[in-house]
Amino acid sequence: MAQLPIDINDNISAALTKYSDLVRRICFLYLHNSADVDDVFQEVFLKLLQNNSRFESDEHEKAWLIRVTINKCKDLLKSFWRKKMVSIEGIELPFEDQAENELLQVVLSLPDKYKDVIYLFYYEEYTVPEMAQLLNKKVNTIYSHLHRARELMKQKLGGKEHDFTF
Repeated sequence: MAQLPIDINDNISAALTKYSDLVRRICFLYLHNSADVDDVFQEVFLKLLQNNSRFESDEHEKAWLIRVTINKCKDLLKSFWRKKMVSIEGIELPFEDQAENELLQVVLSLPDKYKDVIYLFYYEEYTVPEMAQLLNKKVNTIYSHLHRARELMKQKLGGKEHDFTF
């Protein structure tokens, strides 16, 4: 096996340290399966290793990783093998706090376009203009998706949206 230059190894190690949780959380939001999450996680960081371009900043690198992760998850979901698998939808996820578990179940049940904006806005604290650029959508579209996602969550939670925090 060929030895990689030290700076590439350091860059990958730094990216793994900084963004591994982020990539895993996004993967889980889409895939709901730890084996698939592990596969996509590896693919994302392999693509980062193969990426020859330099990033302008840490935010640019983070945005690139989010975009690649979402795309890899969507590719897996469209695959023939994935369509033949049984989903874990509705399975109780292990959280100590029942409210947090209920909230996560509601977020997971949202359509992808709403799940993306809720995750990026509340969990990753992106602004709407940043999300628009990241998701290649217009700012007003992101505002609409965020509003509709909140309404859907409010309906699914029976109007108790103020009982939960992200």
